[in-house]
Amino acid sequence: MAARYALIPSHTLSEHVTVHRFGQGLPSRVTMEDPAGDVMTDFRRVEAVTAPPEMPMDAALQKMIHAGVRLLIVVDREEGVRGVVTARDIMGEKPVKAVSNERISHNALLVQHVMTPRGELSVMDHYDVVTARVGDVVVTLRDAGRQHALVVEYDERRRELLRGLFSLTQIGRQLGVEITSEGPVQSFAEIEKLLNR
Repeated sequence: MAARYALIPSHTLSEHVTVHRFGQGLPSRVTMEDPAGDVMTDFRRVEAVTAPPEMPMDAALQKMIHAGVRLLIVVDREEGVRGVVTARDIMGEKPVKAVSNERISHNALLVQHVMTPRGELSVMDHYDVVTARVGDVVVTLRDAGRQHALVVEYDERRRELLRGLFSLTQIGRQLGVEITSEGPVQSFAEIEKLLNR
């Protein structure tokens, strides 16, 4: 028996058509009092951008540029988290030190040479993030002098799963101000002052 299919109606594009840009459902504007989840990149909604430790460092930077991110999660073949690598790691002093320490050329540098290994990363528990506010995240990142923070949750066997990521750049974009882990904005009071202009 042959299946019956119907033609789907179609039409020409209108003059003012635009491309729908994927967003993970985060609000475009937030305040310091809004829930922290409103500024978290949630890996249940957005695929984590990853790199293997053996990836050439320059290729990792290109992947960041292509994906529009400044941090890659470094994973092994079994998807186990080995660490993270940021644009700052690649464009900062780490490559110079790695070239000197490893006695290799700059072109031979791999992600594993400049990444921050898992053992040096501190993470936030998703349980705490659920009750936190945007301001709490900003103060925590500024206090630690960090641009990013990872968020973990636990599965039914109490194994850690990487659930999400905070980025001061993303938070600043949603707040409508520039926030860095160090630099011109030095305190929570100054951030508040910028927001209340």
